[in-house]
Amino acid sequence: MRLADRKIAVIGMGKTGVAAAAFLGRNGAAVVAVDEKPRVRWSGEFEQIAHQPWLAVGRYDETCLDGVDLVVPSPGIPPHHPILTAAQQKKISILSEIELAYRFIRAPIIAVTGTNGKTTTATLLGKILAQAGKKVFVGGNIGNPLVEYAGTAQTADFIVAEISSFQLQWIESFRPHVAVLLNITCDHVNYHGSFEEYRRIKRRIFENQRENDLAVLNAEDPHQESLDASIRTAVVRFSSVRPLRPGLSVQEDSLVYSRPDASDERYPPGMIALPGLHNTENVMAAVATARFCGCSKESIVEAVSQFRGLSHRIEFTGEKRGVAFYDDSKGTNVDAVVRALQTFSSPVILLLGGRDKDGNFDTLQSMLADKTKQVILFGEARDQIEPQLGRTTPIAKEETLKAAVLRAYQDAKPGDIVLLSPGCASFDAFADYRERGNHFKEVVRNL
Repeated sequence: MRLADRKIAVIGMGKTGVAAAAFLGRNGAAVVAVDEKPRVRWSGEFEQIAHQPWLAVGRYDETCLDGVDLVVPSPGIPPHHPILTAAQQKKISILSEIELAYRFIRAPIIAVTGTNGKTTTATLLGKILAQAGKKVFVGGNIGNPLVEYAGTAQTADFIVAEISSFQLQWIESFRPHVAVLLNITCDHVNYHGSFEEYRRIKRRIFENQRENDLAVLNAEDPHQESLDASIRTAVVRFSSVRPLRPGLSVQEDSLVYSRPDASDERYPPGMIALPGLHNTENVMAAVATARFCGCSKESIVEAVSQFRGLSHRIEFTGEKRGVAFYDDSKGTNVDAVVRALQTFSSPVILLLGGRDKDGNFDTLQSMLADKTKQVILFGEARDQIEPQLGRTTPIAKEETLKAAVLRAYQDAKPGDIVLLSPGCASFDAFADYRERGNHFKEVVRNL
C-alpha cells in the first residue's frame, strides 16, 4: 500500500488516532488530524507529533476532507457520522486502523472478537504463546494499536489482537490466520443501528480467511449457527454444556479437546483459576488457538494455571463485615450481567446502571429472580431500566455509584455478595469502565 505523497484524514485523536497519524506521516503521507474535542483534550501522545511538517489540524466538519483520498476513523466514530457519510458520498476510501496496520504487518494475526471475553482471551493467548517460547505482540482493542507494531522492526512470531465490531466496520482485506468469535449478544445497537447490523459486522472477521487458516466458534451461540456457509477455512467449536466430537468441551472431570486426526487431549479443569463458566469458554477458545499455533499441551496447562484474570472482570474487591464485594465494571451489556450472576450461589445485591446502550434489560427478569435479593439502580439510565425489570426482585434507586454502594452495604447481611455489574456504559459519570471500577474499589475500601 502506497502512503507517500497521499493526503489522509485521521478522524479522532485518541490513542488509536494518534498512532495512526504518526505511522502515516512517518511513511510519507500528509496527515490531516481532526477531533470534536478541543486540542487540549486530545491524547497526551499527540504532543509527540504535534510539530511534524507532515501534520495539519483540520476542522471537525466536511472541510477536513478537501483534497483527501483516504480517511482513517478512530473506532469510536460511528459509521453514520456526518464526516464519514460525506466521505462515502465523495467516494473517498475509508479504512479502519486494523486494516491499515494489516497491510504492513508480516506476522500471522490471531484475532479475537465477541461481545464478552475478548480481553481475557487475548491476554491469556499472549501468555500461552510466550510460555511456549514464541515472541508475541498483544494489542488491538486491548490498548496497543496494531499500527504501533506495524511501525517497528516487527520481530514477533504472532500478533494477538483483540478486535471490536467498531474496528471491523471498515476492513477490506484484513485476514487473521486464526479468528475467534466467542459470543454474540445484543450490544452497541446505538453505534451500529441494529442488532442485525452488529451481528453482520462481527461475522466479518472470517470473510477473508482461506483454507489454511482457522475459525474458532462457540457451538452454543445461536447467532453463529449460520456461519458455516460463509466460512472458507477449518473450524473448531467449543461447548461448555455438551460433549463435542470434534471440538472442545467439558466432560466429567476434564476439559477435552477431541480432534478427528488425533487422540483426545484432556486438560484438568482445576487449572482454570478464573470464576464462571464463561471463563471456561474463554480458556477452551484459547486452547484450540494455541494448539493450532504449535503450542504444547504442557505450556498451555502451565500458562492457564498461572493466569489470574484481569481487573474489573468479576474481580474480588474485598470483604467488609462478612459482605463480599466484586468489581465487574467491564460488564457493560446485559449478557455480561447474566454471566456475572451465574458465577455466584450466595445471595447477590446487584448494582446496575450507567449510560444505556439500548440493552434489553427485560431479559434479566428470570435471572434476577433466581440470583438476586436486591437490585440497586444508579446513574443516568436508572429510571429507564427500572420498568424493564418487572417485579422479580426488590429494586432501589440511587443517583450515583457511591450512593449505590453505601445503600448496598447498609442493606447487606453477612454472607451476601455486592456485585457491580452495571450492564451499561460508564460515560454518564466516568471516562471509562476502568475509572468506574477503581471508584467502586475506593468506595469499598473506605466503608
